[in-house]
Amino acid sequence: MTHTTDKPSALKQGVTIFIYLAVLTVLEFGLAVALPSVLLLGVVAVAKAGLVMYYYMHIYRLNEDDHGAGHDSYVYKSATFRLGLWLFLLSDFFVFAGLLVSRFNLLALTRPNLNQMLGLAATSVLLLSSFSMNRAETLMAHGDTKGFLKWTMLTMIFGVGFLIGVVGVEWQLAQAEHIFASSDVIGGIFYMMTGMHAFHVLTGVIFLFIVWKNARKGFFSQEKHFGVESAAVYWHFVDLVWIFFYPALYLIGTAV
Repeated sequence: MTHTTDKPSALKQGVTIFIYLAVLTVLEFGLAVALPSVLLLGVVAVAKAGLVMYYYMHIYRLNEDDHGAGHDSYVYKSATFRLGLWLFLLSDFFVFAGLLVSRFNLLALTRPNLNQMLGLAATSVLLLSSFSMNRAETLMAHGDTKGFLKWTMLTMIFGVGFLIGVVGVEWQLAQAEHIFASSDVIGGIFYMMTGMHAFHVLTGVIFLFIVWKNARKGFFSQEKHFGVESAAVYWHFVDLVWIFFYPALYLIGTAV
């Protein structure tokens, strides 16, 4: 499947990618139950990440030709900003990668005893938020500000729902299982990984609210909307991180 530009095809592609992600998530959960293979779970996670990066985060745009646009043009500036955004995300990725490496180095094939259905539900909500954000960005790219406002608001609601599920509910359930940040390495890893990710979700919601508010004031248009693109890419990055954190915390290894 290649990326598309016209509005109906772009919206349809967003739905198709979400269906792929949903199917892979169900497969991932099924594999963890029936055939707990770290290799297979890793392959599924990489496949999901690839879909998000290429179709939702538009990584291919880093290689787009600016058609000889001048240095003062919006096209040239957007290409420069886009490169800077991805360099920032790359630096942020190393933080999460370090947490992921620490998880396997310290816990090996054990994991916290967490609520599996809550983890699946939180993951599903975050995937839904990526779908709604992709739809919002696509609508703005085709000049539909009203549609952008609606779908971005829905994305923010999903983001808050994810935070409530992980921080408000999962943390309380974890403490009921005597998982505390100061008790042992399992608690330390769990709260560090989920806490750092929750912080990024929170900053993402704030970022989206600022963009949503500016869109209401008419700051963006079909031709000039890099602020929307950057918010969307950042949001999908948060989803991308959870694609790896979810199996690492909930699916891989034996619960202790």
